[in-house]
Amino acid sequence: MGENKVLLEVKGLKKHFPVSHGVLKKQVGTIKAVDDVSIFIREGETFGLVGESGCGKTTFGRCVLRGIEPTSGEILLNIDDELVDLNQLSRKELRKTRKYAQMVFQDPNASLDPRMTVLDIIGEPLKIAGIVKGEELRNIVKGLVQKVGLEVKHLNRYPHAFSGGQRQRIGIARALATNPKLIIADEAVSALDVSVQAQILNLLEELQETLGLTYLFISHDLSVIQHISDRVGVMYVGKLYEQAKTDVLFQSPAHPYTEALLSVIPNTDPEIKMDRIYLPGDVANPADPPTGCYFHPRCRYAKDICSKVEPELIQIEPEHFVKCHLAEELDLRGI
Repeated sequence: MGENKVLLEVKGLKKHFPVSHGVLKKQVGTIKAVDDVSIFIREGETFGLVGESGCGKTTFGRCVLRGIEPTSGEILLNIDDELVDLNQLSRKELRKTRKYAQMVFQDPNASLDPRMTVLDIIGEPLKIAGIVKGEELRNIVKGLVQKVGLEVKHLNRYPHAFSGGQRQRIGIARALATNPKLIIADEAVSALDVSVQAQILNLLEELQETLGLTYLFISHDLSVIQHISDRVGVMYVGKLYEQAKTDVLFQSPAHPYTEALLSVIPNTDPEIKMDRIYLPGDVANPADPPTGCYFHPRCRYAKDICSKVEPELIQIEPEHFVKCHLAEELDLRGI
């Protein structure tokens, strides 16, 4: 894995939404939904992005594909061994790159057009990209349907005729239609029952192995992230506060926020008493964040410097980065 080339590198990505007020819609503030986030993902690996609801995970994922226009930053995608900055492309140029990166959305009910059949839904990206049409398109769709565990006889059915798990399989087949290198899965299993979640996760892992896919997997569920990810990034109020290999982050977290998140993961052993860390106060307001470290009002280890100076993202060991003044002196517990 370590020898694989980097498929996606995001540098200093920002997405700021203006806050307007009054009849004249005068801008009175800014919501920093994504604030200077940098990650890289190697070919064939899964990068998990985790954090509380509202931390900017979904906005980040959509900015990477420019479903939402970023405010600034670089989005470097390796296309045929050439790094292309998606953020510098015109809409016409961007359209040509769509086949290399696709998205699986959170809610299969909302992401599938109820007026289109399975054949039309999965075949639409192929038509838009001008890859195939006619009987050849139908044959490709048949293959995709079987690949995700559905039956060919379902091609002429509409989304309402399927269960939630089956609808998500349709969404995955649609994402695979153009033979992409990168798939961004935004809370792809959170709307499903636990047993169905396991089936979809297993399917994603099988597809990754057989097709050589690379995933950016966005979720608030740490158990899911631990299961599927090779490396993990932890977001809080639009910023990336820790990034490491999955086993390192779960066993030896370096940021107090990561430690608190890990403490809520349920343990299957009834003999072990959970020692959950309760964070005081509320998540910081991205339109009016605190000075210094955004997490310091809720951090039980915070010192005076934490409220005054924003910490830099530092590397404490190979591929382990953390944004904390106290990272090298704290001994935090994992799972």
